[in-house]
Amino acid sequence: MAFYAIKSKTMKNSIFLKKWVYPFIILFMISPVIEAQTKKLKRPSSRVGISSVDNFVRESFDLYDKVYMYDGYAEQGRPLDDGDLDVLENTLDDLTILSASAPDVLSDIDGAGVLKQGKATLQMNRAKKALSYSIKTAKKLLTEGKQEKEGEETDETSADDEVADGNGNSESSPEAPSEEPEDVSTNLEIYSKFDFVPGDKLLFFDDFSQDFIGDFPSKWNTNGSGEVVRINKVEGNWFEIKPGYNVYYIPLMDQALPEEYTVEFDIFTGGLDRQTSSTAKLGVVLDDNDSFKEGTDMAKVLIPFCQYSPIDITVINRINNKREIYSNLKADIRKDVLNQPHISIAVNKRRFRLWVNQKKYVDIPQLISPENKVKYLKFDLNGTKDGKDQIFIRNLKIAEGGVDLRRKLMTEGQISTNGILFESGSAKIQPQSYGIIRQISQVLMQDDSIRLNIEGHTDADGTEESNLKLSKDRAEAVRKALIDVFKISGERLSSSGKGESEPVGDNKTTDGKAQNRRVVFKKV
Repeated sequence: MAFYAIKSKTMKNSIFLKKWVYPFIILFMISPVIEAQTKKLKRPSSRVGISSVDNFVRESFDLYDKVYMYDGYAEQGRPLDDGDLDVLENTLDDLTILSASAPDVLSDIDGAGVLKQGKATLQMNRAKKALSYSIKTAKKLLTEGKQEKEGEETDETSADDEVADGNGNSESSPEAPSEEPEDVSTNLEIYSKFDFVPGDKLLFFDDFSQDFIGDFPSKWNTNGSGEVVRINKVEGNWFEIKPGYNVYYIPLMDQALPEEYTVEFDIFTGGLDRQTSSTAKLGVVLDDNDSFKEGTDMAKVLIPFCQYSPIDITVINRINNKREIYSNLKADIRKDVLNQPHISIAVNKRRFRLWVNQKKYVDIPQLISPENKVKYLKFDLNGTKDGKDQIFIRNLKIAEGGVDLRRKLMTEGQISTNGILFESGSAKIQPQSYGIIRQISQVLMQDDSIRLNIEGHTDADGTEESNLKLSKDRAEAVRKALIDVFKISGERLSSSGKGESEPVGDNKTTDGKAQNRRVVFKKV
């Protein structure tokens, strides 16, 4: 009996030691390497089976782990350097975007079975805790870090402290959009309303045709990596951009950006699917410097590639080192990014507009800092999985202007533009060109007495005979667009072609060829 009592007492003591004393000793022994001030949240070990929920939870904890690590540095008294603060700021942007997608993800739970709904709700709640902690902690660390380094308060961010709640009635998570048959009549209606007008003075153009496959493009700079590639599904050379925090891709322009200009480029994607992160996005940055850091004055738009849920287009700016705008603009461009979209951007002094194909998503009147401080273009890519998600760009065109061509045609009697683009070697007008044709139609509708001749011009690639025919065909295609799309009387329009006979640029360079491919409108 005494033996049993001694054994029982010993077992109780052992339990007490295991439950209370040993953990304390272990905690004391490892305290110098504790990662954060709070007990770390446990990442769910199993999947729910609802892809949008599983992706949301995984991404929440990936970002949480990063913030928790930096919180641990702070607890240990280790100061955060500039690189750490930059990563934290980018992480906070990613947290905000992910948080905004929560209502769409929550709506996907409703159509699942009872058991799956319960498990999904528990995991979403755990992810919500991780996000809430991450946003608050990242903001705190950024504030403290910048106060320590700059001696002043950091700018407030517009990130919410809590994850948004929402309800929906969809029965399953949204499928990645598939390509649908083209409706010609619908497209004509879209083209007739497209109001983007590209600049008429070319500043930079690169289709990577002069670069060797596998090389980094000769007219760009980076602190990361990338290469020119050929893709079997599309023609031409493409520049593959690689993901990375604080990695920038900068076109080497001969001059700074003016007050009024346009930027255009094509995107091709590969490997995007329901596993592509909601933080996968291409940043187009207008900055006050051409280095590998964001300046005190900048404007940035983030183009999303996520497929399991629609993700907003995010617009951010900074003026005199103070963030004034952080907007998440509703957009569902999942189908667009799978089908080689054309991006058009117009900057008119402080006004910033962006179109994806022919649809305008951004129009902010005072995004750009005053005094024309923002003078350089950069690209960055984050959130994609290297080796799986692939992002390529081509046909980057930067041109001064982008202003109203109507007045110039009325006062000077003619305009020349290289903003009307055609498919390579053909007379098929590319959709992004209809903004210029729309303005020409408005001049003709305003004054019934005006008659125009439309002249086509080409570069010197190919034979003189073929270029002359191509220039005539392209001029006629523009004439037909004015008749068919904008309902202008054909009797008021004529067309002709000059081929390669009247160059305005050097046909031995990419930029010169782009200048020579143009359409001229003349009053007759």
